[in-house]
Amino acid sequence: MKIALIGYGRMGKMIEEIARQRGHHIVSRIKKQDALDLKDADVAIDFSVPESAFENITHCFHHNVPVISGTTGWLDRYDEALEVCRAQNGAFIYASNFSLGVNIFFELNRFLAKMMGNLETYKVAMEEIHHTQKLDAPSGTAITLAEGIIAHTPYKDWSLENPDEKSIPVKAIRTGQVPGTHTISWESAVDRIDITHTAHNREGFALGAVIAAEWLKDKKGVYSMKDVLSL
Repeated sequence: MKIALIGYGRMGKMIEEIARQRGHHIVSRIKKQDALDLKDADVAIDFSVPESAFENITHCFHHNVPVISGTTGWLDRYDEALEVCRAQNGAFIYASNFSLGVNIFFELNRFLAKMMGNLETYKVAMEEIHHTQKLDAPSGTAITLAEGIIAHTPYKDWSLENPDEKSIPVKAIRTGQVPGTHTISWESAVDRIDITHTAHNREGFALGAVIAAEWLKDKKGVYSMKDVLSL
């Protein structure tokens, strides 16, 4: 498979390494100021920056190149991107986190939220820890976890500061070189239930993105990691 890398920071370089290990070829490495060269690409993997993500992704649709995106911070234009994808008969997977373990964790979180939703004695809280280079807070992964809880409980929103009774309190910590740790806690006066995902390194994120690209190649439509993993 021939891959165009959009964004060539630490994630882009790790994706390149894993893609090569799996027998794929990198046909372009597109840095922040580079023109989008999609020549010969079977698929594009976008880990760029929020301000250019929408243009990068829709450019792929207009050039009939399936695209995997893990860029966060641009989702105010997500629905618009889907419209372009469908109009161009394109193929797209967006995930806030491509780690296979995290996507299983998303499902565990939803399952637990369904069980806890009617137990008024338990209150939920979330803590996420990332490296100091991560600029967005909370992380896209934390927001996805919050959305999974909101879908199955009376909670209506999440909040980093001063949450009310209908908001999930989220604590975002930035320290050291932590790849990513997310903990969901359900606590009552008598006990507490925690579920935690801890990434040991960033390799899992990159591996999941390459697996998603392998799955998406030659397909049309909008998909998610639930489709890739048959969850």
